[in-house]
Parts: sequence; structure tokens; C-alpha cells
Amino acid sequence: MLLPSGWLLRHSVVMWLLFHSLVLMTLCFHHAATSCSKRCYCSDSEGSFGGKTMRCSNLHLTEIPQDIPNDTRRLYLDYNLLTSLPANAFHDLPLLAELDLSHNELALLEPGAFRGLAASLQFLDLSSNQLTTLDPDAFEGVRARSNLTGNPWHCDCRLQTALPRLDLEPVSLTGIICKTSEPSDSGAQGVPFLLVKDLDLCVVLKKTTDVAMLVTMFGWFTMVISYLVYYVRHNQEDARRHLEYLKSLPSRQGKSEESSTISTVV
Repeated sequence: MLLPSGWLLRHSVVMWLLFHSLVLMTLCFHHAATSCSKRCYCSDSEGSFGGKTMRCSNLHLTEIPQDIPNDTRRLYLDYNLLTSLPANAFHDLPLLAELDLSHNELALLEPGAFRGLAASLQFLDLSSNQLTTLDPDAFEGVRARSNLTGNPWHCDCRLQTALPRLDLEPVSLTGIICKTSEPSDSGAQGVPFLLVKDLDLCVVLKKTTDVAMLVTMFGWFTMVISYLVYYVRHNQEDARRHLEYLKSLPSRQGKSEESSTISTVV
């Protein structure tokens, strides 16, 4: 049975429209993922990283734009008003190789702030911010060359433990200056933190841990001694009562024998 030519024509038109819509949707999604951010300037370059460069510098931004293309390789967010980086701030940028966050007001890097960048990020600039310490959980394996100069660092055991996890730029060796330190008499204040010889800011924490262990051991020892004293005293009382009972047995037995003898005589 032959189908009417009109039906075939309508069917063909519908299929063509569906295909055309699918192509347009694909192009729209691709454009949304790869187009420029509304407030930033973007360009394609063929440098060492290649790919797309996004420049969002000096725009008075207080948060990271949400429309950054996911094929961005370089992202410049310097000279803005960012105060913190939330978790997953760059999770949708798997190709990001260079990130400039310098000259902001960053004081907090939340755990997971650089999640998803461990495999791609090669350079990270956090200079000239308000960072006082680093949370290692913010980086999650990121080993990018990092510039941390120009921050009011509070040098303590936490910072001393976190810094070796980063691949610091040579300028950071002399540019990480302790504004404050803990302990305050460590000799780190006002000098390049990484160049101070024989500096161990974790010694106070270690001493505190040792003291806590000693206190705990003393507490257990006191409990054991108290139990032993109680046990000995309790057993001594039982032993005394038992001894008195044993001492009383011969006299009672003697009286019984005397009574038996009198009864026999009678």
C-alpha cells in the first residue's frame, strides 16, 4: 500500500524541523559553555597554555562570575574586591592552567576552594591579599607554582605545615613575611618566614601534646592506685572478720565438749 505523498511531505518537514531544533540547541549549549563572560574580556591565544583567556581585572567584583566559559585556560581576577573563595569556586573549569587572584581582599579560602584543579592548574597568584593562614583542605592536591607574597601572615604551626604542600615561586621565599607569630618569641616576626633557620613553630603544640599525655597517664595511674588501695582495704576488712571468726571457733568447741562430759557423768 502506497502512502499518500502529502503525508510523506508532512513527515519529512516535521523530521527536518526536529533535526534543525536539535542542531540549534547543541549550538546554544556550546555557545553558553564557550562564549565570553558578560563583564569580562576574552581572547584566544597560542601561548604556552593556549586556549581561552578571560580578563576580569579591576571590575570591583565581590564574587566570582558564574558565566566563565568552561574551556578557559587563563583567568585573571586581580584588582577586585573578593574577600573569600567558597568551595567548588572553579569546579567547572577543568582546563584552567593559570589563575590570578592577586590584589583582592581575600582573607578566607574555604575547604575545597580549588577542588577540581589538581590536574590542570600550573600557576596560582594569591599575592597582595589579606591572608593570614592557609587551610591545606582548600587546595586538595593542587601543586601549582604559587605566589603568596604581600599577605599579613600569622606564622604558626598550621602555616608551617601547609606551605610545603605548595610549589612556591622563588619570590615567595623572601616575600612571605610574618606579621605576627605563635609563639610570639619565636624570632619569625618581621622576617622572611621560609629563610629562618632551625625554626619550629610546632614545638609548643608538641609540648602541649606531651603535657596532655602526661596528665592522661597520671589520671590513669591515680585511678589504678585508688582501686588497689580500695581493694586492699576491702580485703583486709574481710580477712579481719574471717580471722575473728576462726579465733572464736575453738572456744565454742571447748564448751560443747565440756557440756558433753557433764552429761555423761550425770
